[in-house]
Amino acid sequence: MSVKARTNLVVDIAILIAFLAANNPSLTGLPVHKWFAVAAGVVFLAHLLFHWDWVMSVSKTFFNKLIHESRFNYLVDALVLLAYVVVFISGLLISRNVMVTLGIHIPASPVWREFHSLSANVALVLTGLHFAMHWKWFVNASKRYILSPMQSLVRHPATGQLAVQPVKINKSK
Repeated sequence: MSVKARTNLVVDIAILIAFLAANNPSLTGLPVHKWFAVAAGVVFLAHLLFHWDWVMSVSKTFFNKLIHESRFNYLVDALVLLAYVVVFISGLLISRNVMVTLGIHIPASPVWREFHSLSANVALVLTGLHFAMHWKWFVNASKRYILSPMQSLVRHPATGQLAVQPVKINKSK
């Protein structure tokens, strides 16, 4: 289970970084933005496949005796998926670089640009909601798989004490 949790944490962090970078084209420039978005789509697909058992399980029992939180989580996740698909498709339709590289020529339309912008904003809000719903897991997994191993690198092997002690500030002045 720890390998699965670590992999999930890495994939989640990669999705978050790629999505935030892709969601700010002024940070990266449009060509990098587009390729970051393609990479984010691939990592997002990996995330979906990684949780496919959960998706199928909740899909089968959605209208049965399902915990309310699972049903809400499922609905948010379905909306996130829909928003990402719309962002991805509309982004491809307005992209000159990606589509031309693929040998596809589509006439530009301002409607797709507006649709892309709106769906990206919706995806950002839904991604924030999804992340907030899983915050406790993210914090615990980060402590377990990132912070604890880092702390073990700076602990004294014999005493287990931190080799580098925090600086104490004298507040009496």
